[in-house]
Amino acid sequence: MRNNLLEGSVLKKLTLFAIPFLASNVVQSLYNVADMLIVGNFGGTVTKTGEIITKTASMSGVNIGGQVTFILTNAVVGLCVGATVLVGQYIGSKNEDALRKVIATIMTLLPAIAVFLTAVMLIFRHPLLQLIKTPAESYSEADSYLTVTTLGLFFIFGYNALAAILRGMGDSKHPFYFVLAACITNVLLDLLFCAVFKWGAFGAALATVISQAMSMGLCIIYMILNKFQFDFKLSSFKIDKEQLKLILKIGTPTCVANSIVSGSFLFLTTIVNNIGVSASAAVGAAAKFNSFAFMPLIAISSSVSAMSAQSIGANNLKRAVQACQIGSAFCFAIMVVFFAFVQIFPESIIAIFVNNDEVIAYGTLYLRAMSYDFLLVPFTFCINGLLIGGGHTMLSLVSNMVSSIILRAPLCYLFGVLMQMGITGVGMGIPIASLGTLIIMVGYMLTGKWKHNAAQSGAASGEISM
Repeated sequence: MRNNLLEGSVLKKLTLFAIPFLASNVVQSLYNVADMLIVGNFGGTVTKTGEIITKTASMSGVNIGGQVTFILTNAVVGLCVGATVLVGQYIGSKNEDALRKVIATIMTLLPAIAVFLTAVMLIFRHPLLQLIKTPAESYSEADSYLTVTTLGLFFIFGYNALAAILRGMGDSKHPFYFVLAACITNVLLDLLFCAVFKWGAFGAALATVISQAMSMGLCIIYMILNKFQFDFKLSSFKIDKEQLKLILKIGTPTCVANSIVSGSFLFLTTIVNNIGVSASAAVGAAAKFNSFAFMPLIAISSSVSAMSAQSIGANNLKRAVQACQIGSAFCFAIMVVFFAFVQIFPESIIAIFVNNDEVIAYGTLYLRAMSYDFLLVPFTFCINGLLIGGGHTMLSLVSNMVSSIILRAPLCYLFGVLMQMGITGVGMGIPIASLGTLIIMVGYMLTGKWKHNAAQSGAASGEISM
């Protein structure tokens, strides 16, 4: 089940690891994209009281409910970074005892967090939807989507924990196989629930949760059949205090950083919600397209992180740097293509999701403004991957706090609301924020502090030095 990333061509290893991970991320992103696409074309529903909910309202509901769920999912993905880094470094240093302990700890921690957050979200979902100015036309749909996906957090968190462990061991193929099967199921269920049963956002959310449960189940079956270090028996669910401390010290900064970034985009959703339901639907459609555009970045940067973790664990800094350089070049070449496509064909992109002139007009303005972000994020993603591989997740937290809280949210509000530039102004704030993040990361790299192996020193002493 392990893949040694310390030997052979950096380019070849990085590519072979990234391709299935990229495919897995693309397929996984199809969950929400399928929801938006099918709801936009076949959505709309009739409530028990006879109220007719339009396709645009259903799209807006899926976007808003999905944004909230995305924050929670991104937070747990960030926490899983701690496990991925430690698994990779323990493999690099051949520490089998610590490897078993960290796997058992993350497998016990995340289900507990999922149960807690499910209870919290069910209690506070209405105040939250009101806080972010959910349009009246799409409120019931947003509530339905959020409620169902909240009830499925256990499966979402469980799959991400299992996938993080496998990727830390250098296995990116099997998570792809599992999520592919689940995605096909999701699309079929979306068509059944939305196009046939006309369940709107509720049906889209239900299809997503059932599919996530499938991917988690397939992952568990594979691990059991291959005599994985964790046997899934009740007695094996235990937390090692030292490993928990390391997971939290490495993963918490990334967890908080991901939450801040996602939260800043939720703030943008709030601004857009004030414009109207068509603008909300437009930004939702644009966001789904952007999720595809960012998939190569996520896959390659995660590959850089996995390779860096093993390389730094073996004290091979040169190989880690090479992985970052090659990954950055790949990402930039890919994103230039996406940038050109968005600038030339923005109307066609939004029209894929919905045939509504007002929604298309809003989406076109937003996409053209924010797409300049595509030219900056390749470098921030890959540098971040290198730093995470060495356990320097605190830098990721600081840079994302600056980008999201000090730059993105205020600038989007300044351009979009105060300067009355509307949805174009909201889009303009995004690339400016990424520029700030890039400047901070490059400055940190120039200090040379990234060469200190934060995770390994923490494993030795029980602490992580950032």
